[in-house]
Amino acid sequence: MPWFTPVFVVALVAETFTRLWLATRQMAAVRAHRDRVPEQFVGQVELVEQQKAADYTVARARLGRLDTVADAVVRLAFTLGGGIALIDSLWSRAHLSQPWHGTLVIGTTLLVMMLINLPFSLWSTFRVEARFGFNRMTAALYIADMAKSLLLGVLLGGPLVIGAILLMDRGGTWWWLYAWLGWTAFSLLITWAFPRFIAPLFNKFSPLADDALKVRVEGLLERCGFASKGVFVMDGSRRSAHGNAYFTGVGRNKRIVFFDTLLERLGGVEVEAVLAHELGHFRLQHVKQRLVLSLFVSLGAFALIAWLAAQPGFYAALGLPNVSAHGALLLFMLVAPSFTYFITPAGAWWSRRHEFQADDFARNTRMPARSRMPW
Repeated sequence: MPWFTPVFVVALVAETFTRLWLATRQMAAVRAHRDRVPEQFVGQVELVEQQKAADYTVARARLGRLDTVADAVVRLAFTLGGGIALIDSLWSRAHLSQPWHGTLVIGTTLLVMMLINLPFSLWSTFRVEARFGFNRMTAALYIADMAKSLLLGVLLGGPLVIGAILLMDRGGTWWWLYAWLGWTAFSLLITWAFPRFIAPLFNKFSPLADDALKVRVEGLLERCGFASKGVFVMDGSRRSAHGNAYFTGVGRNKRIVFFDTLLERLGGVEVEAVLAHELGHFRLQHVKQRLVLSLFVSLGAFALIAWLAAQPGFYAALGLPNVSAHGALLLFMLVAPSFTYFITPAGAWWSRRHEFQADDFARNTRMPARSRMPW
């Protein structure tokens, strides 16, 4: 497959320049409207807030452009530049059998990539977010979060990688189908376990204490037929001044979570509007639709990996001299984004459609005339 080398390079360059071009256009558009509050928000948003939001968006986009270039360089370095091959050869000196050798190669590669991305994460958190008054993360908390994330990655991701390599080596022709079934079961398990066992490792969750707001929320949930294990407030203020709300969990283990920073800034009617929008996704089956789509996409991805893994030219075209299960997984992870990027407009259109539908649901469900929300 010698033709695949230039195809990958062209796709990567096209993806990179498209991202840079779009970021540049966004920055220009934001700057052009920096000094004028949109008509529908006049009287609700001050000009100084509009300018701060514009400057924040530009700062993030500028950092994002650097990250885009660095990501492209890293992907080239690890593939055609021989990065994966070098890590593979270094671990081969340990004379480990599979799946241990492959697992260590994958883990080392991901760790190196994380370290390369670390300066961008630090700059974003302690410079950009801090400059605009959003960051509340301390260095100690940042290190603790990173350590917990690494530990979870080893404990949860390690068995997945080991299982995938074993299936690829010993599972026969249909290994990819068994791997997909395992991935699906794992994803559902993590979604179920996240609110009870994973999220509390990073944040504190307390039952909603505001009785008046609790009555509003519970009334809205009852009207929408949404059963959950409770409404919780998360101490998001430990890390950021940004506000948010989300649903988590599956089945009867669903939870509704509000950031404490969101409740500090919004009144009861506004919080109800935010929740009604999220409930719209639930009632309109958006969550189920996205889950079904993700299952089909992951099934196609596993089938494609299986085909590519059986092509020796696939490895040679991307800088790997030897055929291996771990090599196929790493190459697919690094190469696939350059090709799938150009179908993201379809996904964006679908997501935007869902957001407008959720807005309509929120407006029609519980939006009294006195609400300050612009829709």
